[in-house]
Amino acid sequence: MSDRLLGVLTRRRASLLLLAVVLCLPPFYLDAFWLRIGLFSLAAAIGATGLALLSGTAGQLSLGHAFFLAVGAYGYAWLAGEPGPGLPPALAALLAVLLAGAAGGLFSPVAARVKGIYLGIATLALVFLGHHVLLTADSVTGGFNGRSVPPLTLGGFTFAESDPELTVLGVPFGAEERLWFLGLALFAFTWFTARGLLRGRPGRALAALRDSETAAAVMGVDVARHRSAAFVVSSMYAGLAGVLLALAFRRVVPDYFSLALSVDYLAMIVIGGLGSVAGATAGAVFVTALPLLMARYADQLPLVTAPGSAEGAVGPTEAARYLYGAAIVLVLLYAPDGLHGLARRVRGRVRRRRSRTPAPDTAVPSSSQPAAAARPKEHTP
Repeated sequence: MSDRLLGVLTRRRASLLLLAVVLCLPPFYLDAFWLRIGLFSLAAAIGATGLALLSGTAGQLSLGHAFFLAVGAYGYAWLAGEPGPGLPPALAALLAVLLAGAAGGLFSPVAARVKGIYLGIATLALVFLGHHVLLTADSVTGGFNGRSVPPLTLGGFTFAESDPELTVLGVPFGAEERLWFLGLALFAFTWFTARGLLRGRPGRALAALRDSETAAAVMGVDVARHRSAAFVVSSMYAGLAGVLLALAFRRVVPDYFSLALSVDYLAMIVIGGLGSVAGATAGAVFVTALPLLMARYADQLPLVTAPGSAEGAVGPTEAARYLYGAAIVLVLLYAPDGLHGLARRVRGRVRRRRSRTPAPDTAVPSSSQPAAAARPKEHTP
């Protein structure tokens, strides 16, 4: 049994190593458009992981995820930029994540006492309040036009176009190539910390809280403290996603952090699978990449027109929303546990079929045949 477990762990580590190597290859082969899609998808996966912990694991509905993304993005742009304190970019990024967590902490007393649809409506107020602040606080946010985002610098290395130019294996590394590896590092950090939370005592406590607050309280779970902690952790993941989005966009504007963005994140975790880090990642890639790909190939798709066409035509953004809206309906009807659960069931069926099919050289003789037919009887002199 121990040898079998060791083999499974070895294969899993080999698979993770292979995946890491594959994810490091795109900057050497893909152009800037595909790398931008990857960056936006990585940022969305980080934010969706936080929402999956909050809504999927802890069972708390939140429609205010865009607010905490805005806190992280604008917090970094203000802390590292001018006008602003002009802090070192790495310190500004860390403080922006902590600022998003502090904003979640200020709201956590509400999250500790309100649940269900009432919590969703309460978090909805955060989006409208945050959008109003972003439009009116010109000295911090830049108002309607937003503000530019300073590039991130770590140890003298700048994640942007800079002199001297960087070339790796004959490939020039611009802003997208450099940010790709930063996004991978942040996503890997998010992946392992979130899975550690889910597999540890906090994850089991949140799952018990989601299933039954009364039963969780009887087992010794501090209901209010764990619900507040889930909201703070989710806010910090959203703040980290906001920082990466700001670096990828290079300019932040208020209209991006609207209610539609919160709905997009809900769609990500529903399509991918509630309470699953892998499912949140799959849903984030699907919802983020689909409108960008449709905008790129709008002239080759039926019933879809290029952006800026005649009024009344279906643009790529609207068409993408129709498609993943239909995907949500199909998931709710036929795969309530999302893409992650669907993939898990498919793998289980494949394994069962393999276990039921005996190898040709190890086939067991049919019980209907006599024993003499299975092994010839030796002649006795």
